[in-house]
Amino acid sequence: MALDKTKLKRDLGISLFIYSLPVLAIYLYFKLNNGIVAESQLTLPSYLEFLQPVFKNIRSWGLIVFSIVLGIVEFTAGLYDDHWTGRERKVDIICFLAPKLLLPPVTAYFSLTVLPYVIPNLANTLSWVPFWGGFFLIAIADDLTQYWYHRLHHQVPFLWRFHRTHHSAPYMGMAMASRQNFLYTVFFSQIYLTATLTYLGLGIPALFVLVVKSFITLGAHSSLAWDKPFYKYKVLHPIAWVLERLISTPATHHAHHADTSGDGVGHFKGNFGNMFFLWDVIFGTGLITRKFPKSYGTKSYKSEEWYAQFLWPIFKSKIEGSPLADGVIAIPISQKQTVQPNPNAYEPVQS
Repeated sequence: MALDKTKLKRDLGISLFIYSLPVLAIYLYFKLNNGIVAESQLTLPSYLEFLQPVFKNIRSWGLIVFSIVLGIVEFTAGLYDDHWTGRERKVDIICFLAPKLLLPPVTAYFSLTVLPYVIPNLANTLSWVPFWGGFFLIAIADDLTQYWYHRLHHQVPFLWRFHRTHHSAPYMGMAMASRQNFLYTVFFSQIYLTATLTYLGLGIPALFVLVVKSFITLGAHSSLAWDKPFYKYKVLHPIAWVLERLISTPATHHAHHADTSGDGVGHFKGNFGNMFFLWDVIFGTGLITRKFPKSYGTKSYKSEEWYAQFLWPIFKSKIEGSPLADGVIAIPISQKQTVQPNPNAYEPVQS
């Protein structure tokens, strides 16, 4: 998908307005209360206090257990078909485990060393913000930022290969949910934005946003299509209409991972939302069909080595014709139709 600069400028302008909404809401709340803060996000509202230890456990080990158990269910149910070969398993397992070992030191250094050095006098300056104000501020700031990070990695040819690993899997499910190039992960812009807001005093809302977002995004990647009953039963259609426009669901996110586009179901040129599908609705990048693609992945996938998929461009693929090999570049099909005979192919390449 080529980058439309006019649409890009318009959408960025809309995004700045959306970013400002929770800030404006918090300011109005403060003014309407005559500058008196009734509660602080440093302590949860009393009716939510019982959830704090639960969410802390979910964040520390619960999400990992949830992913593994759900993945076992998917595998046992045969939902990966015959696609989960030895090479695919190696890529998925390394992409699942390595960031959990390598990323914490990076984020810890940013939070404990970089932020105190860059903004030394601003720690906990937002601690007066009420819990729900902090929750929506982080939810919008984090997820809208990730929407743009994700969208640009699809629309800018050079960036695409950092994200290509996530789309290389010819199946959906917990096995591939964490499948990313490490450099794509380590430069996740929203990680550092949320870390900064936590440093400023919004740690508890950040915890709740992380847990809620994780369940939504894992559910959207799952091969267990939990949203199908909402489409099947007419009485649930109103709920389905709201859900599929508000958050990412298996139907909308699976369409994003299809290996074709233009067939009325696959839509790798859009459906970029992670927690909120609402961004795709607002920016016109969404496609809602309530159908699931017949196949996933990329047409040019060569089943590259784990080290090339996880650490490109530090390590290159040795497979001939791979977009991750030396001397191969990826270019948008709209710029050069002759590169790939299939006009719906995801990633045309040129030697």
